[in-house]
Amino acid sequence: MEELVENLKVNADCTAEDFKEGRVLLINKPLGWSSFDVVNKIRISFRQHLGIKKIKVGHAGTLDPLATGLLLICTGKATKQIDRLMGMDKEYVAEVTFGATTPSYDLETEVDATFDTTHIDRALLEENLAGFLGKQLQAPPVFSAIKKDGRKSYELARKGKTPELEKREVHFLELELLHFEPPKARVRLLCSKGTYIRSFAHDLGRALNSGAHLSALERSAIGPIRNEDALSVDDFIKLLAELQTI
Repeated sequence: MEELVENLKVNADCTAEDFKEGRVLLINKPLGWSSFDVVNKIRISFRQHLGIKKIKVGHAGTLDPLATGLLLICTGKATKQIDRLMGMDKEYVAEVTFGATTPSYDLETEVDATFDTTHIDRALLEENLAGFLGKQLQAPPVFSAIKKDGRKSYELARKGKTPELEKREVHFLELELLHFEPPKARVRLLCSKGTYIRSFAHDLGRALNSGAHLSALERSAIGPIRNEDALSVDDFIKLLAELQTI
């Protein structure tokens, strides 16, 4: 972990060689960007501002375009740490909207059904949140990149097909209701890798004898690394522009 922390230090003393040797960059992914968009932008910026024509750049854990928050970008030899970083627990702050479901379990698709929410109060919500704690089998959303018969599930889903995806074991370590103002709730989650927060929102709606979808999501931490310490894409590019090329 000490080596990891050292590689997180990106400041005005860094050089092009430091990035080529390997750094783990803390980036606060903006809304609407894919994780690949961030990787591509940073790779292009290395070339534009530091003259680095060839460099390994990858991310340690995808965030959906509609999500914001911590994205770890690895460069150079630090890309060897990607699997290790992806294996760490993740913390999220999720906004769940009750009373409506969507095929994608979030705002990517239109509402396909509506439900009564008048019976949902804070006590009932907290009681059902407690029921998610621990290990459980979770069904991934069909609008996901999981492959089924050699094709990504979302490609099939967008053609109106509903591929059956195997449930996978996930672990919810902490669940905290931060705010509830019907029909929306803000929930802090600490969970294992591979957890789909969209599926959690959908399953929570069903547990409450209603329906729900994920209406906003921020990844606030990966292991001990906090989003508060991350740079925006613009601020990171500005930092690169200030560095001395070698």
